[in-house]
Amino acid sequence: MSAADAIGSVGVALLLVAFFLNAFGWIGREARAYQLMNLAGAAIAGWASWMIGYLPFVVLEATWAAVALAALVRTQRRGA
Repeated sequence: MSAADAIGSVGVALLLVAFFLNAFGWIGREARAYQLMNLAGAAIAGWASWMIGYLPFVVLEATWAAVALAALVRTQRRGA
């Protein structure tokens, strides 16, 4: 397994865990942990996509990470 495969697997695993937890109602979409898993997973998967030179997924994951970051900031501002 290459480094890009290992890194990408970690990122995708985080995204899938967040999805699973949310789909089964164990964590809400407003939960900080959910948003952080999405942010970290997308950033890591985007990095792996960059490493293999697959730009469509770099764009997808960068957008996903940006949306997750915006949601995290919005949630933090509401709580403050």
